[in-house]
Amino acid sequence: MDLCQRAVEEVVHPTAAFLQASGGVTRLYSDGAPQPSWDDSLLNPKNRIDSLELPDSPLWRVDGCTGLGTQYYAVPICLPNVPPMRMDVFIPEDQPTHIREQLDLHKAFHTKDASRLSRLAITKHIVRTLQAWTESTFEDIDAFGRFYRSKPFGSRLVFENLSLDIRQIDVRLGPNHNLELQLLSLQSLTSLWGTALQSLQVVDLFDVHIVSVLHDSVCLVRIQGQLFIFKALVSEVKYLYHELKTLCSVEPHPNIISRPIHLIRKACSFGGKHAIVGFTTFYHQNGSLRDLLPQLRIHDRLWREDQFKWSIQVIRALEHLRTRSSIYYPDLRLDNLVLSKDFDIVMVDFEQRGVWCEFAAPEVNAIEYMQLIAADDRIPSEVSLKYQGILRGLVPDYDDLQADRYTNPRDGYNASWIALSSEEQELAEVYMVGRLLWCIFEGVSGPQKAAVWQSYRWESNLEFPEYDRTPPALRELIDRCTRGRRPNLGSIVVRQQSHLLLRRRLGEDHDADQVRNAAMAHWKSEIKWAEEFLSERARLRERGLWNSNYYNRPRLGEVLEALLEIQSQCG
Repeated sequence: MDLCQRAVEEVVHPTAAFLQASGGVTRLYSDGAPQPSWDDSLLNPKNRIDSLELPDSPLWRVDGCTGLGTQYYAVPICLPNVPPMRMDVFIPEDQPTHIREQLDLHKAFHTKDASRLSRLAITKHIVRTLQAWTESTFEDIDAFGRFYRSKPFGSRLVFENLSLDIRQIDVRLGPNHNLELQLLSLQSLTSLWGTALQSLQVVDLFDVHIVSVLHDSVCLVRIQGQLFIFKALVSEVKYLYHELKTLCSVEPHPNIISRPIHLIRKACSFGGKHAIVGFTTFYHQNGSLRDLLPQLRIHDRLWREDQFKWSIQVIRALEHLRTRSSIYYPDLRLDNLVLSKDFDIVMVDFEQRGVWCEFAAPEVNAIEYMQLIAADDRIPSEVSLKYQGILRGLVPDYDDLQADRYTNPRDGYNASWIALSSEEQELAEVYMVGRLLWCIFEGVSGPQKAAVWQSYRWESNLEFPEYDRTPPALRELIDRCTRGRRPNLGSIVVRQQSHLLLRRRLGEDHDADQVRNAAMAHWKSEIKWAEEFLSERARLRERGLWNSNYYNRPRLGEVLEALLEIQSQCG
């Protein structure tokens, strides 16, 4: 089964328990390739792309992608001092087989970084299409520059259709007026937060010049000759404002990202509003642990001293957030841990959205599954209403948290974590620490060796909780931290290159319906467990008998103490 939006709905998400397969059986060869008809066959001359050669002087560049291979970070390098307008390219998800194969769309689904993405056909096709569109639509580059700077922040360039002939692709602007309506002015934020933003310098968006787009919410930019990280969101801006408020209120700590430096402001199209579209922070050029760990392991430079140092720094940062600022941190994963110039940990990303289930604690996942099902309008209404009721029982303000507008909530918008007590939140963090320790001491980018959502430059040959390099005493600590862990979808369905296959039948012929059915059975079992767990929790809480440490994990302080002891034993 090829990776696509349909695969997410019918296999990867818990919605797979309720959604019917949207098509008939698609026969798969052992290598995962669907058997095409002549109309879709690459042997048919009409289905061959004419060229993927880039222009001699390209007007655009693609820096990466997200959104399951449907959203691409396009930068108009033809303009001098390009402001980070975030005018990304969006392409339709449903495409014929011959187009998906020729343009590598199944590979783009899980390939995010610019270096690998630049080698895919879709990237070159986008650059060629934008080149033709720019040259045919605008009188000259100055006219295009006026067009680019005049649109709402976060507007889209939508490919209405995707053809192998770039001349047949209809490129349409989708102005993001909805985002402008959600954006708030500095005056509005000050009325909500008081003096929290008082010391920050306000910079106009057009005085910020893009260097590269690092991922969907982060750009490397230049302001008056200096490099900074520019954080902005082109949807669900409420998370951006919550992060900004959090970063301005957290007590400083050497292993937590420092207070923002600039507020970035843009004049909106309607009402004369000058809205805050983002903020800047320091740029840490050594990158994240996600990319660094496998490099160090491959070159035999992953030293115990650094592994212990980084692990201890993370735990101390978590304790600081909990004890000094009463903040939970649900986003503990390797790409949110960047390294300072001295190769110390700097924890970033305080949107508090959370991580996917490969890192998250089971008690968090139990609630998250309810949310994913309740929010999907394709699920039968009696099912979604049932889970909405469960969520309202867990979080009385659940409906308010789903609104697009920013409402200045004290604890953010993550219902799965807000539903937990402070002690439960800490123990959910401990679970993530256990997964993180495994990644650090095994020197891998993630706990799954072939994650569905994202492939890595250096894929691991291990999968949690397999061990190769971790000291025995630390293995025991990791096991205690991750008590309660459950088999995940990866134990049944795996990604092999750009296809989803049954783990137990790798190398054999099987069809997409077999993958769907296995995933459906897995998710039905998981949802049944989640309902029973939450019901038992509610019953015991009502009687005053609930043990917040349901899985008997150590507390953060105990993990730190044990880690220091193991460090002393390892010399």
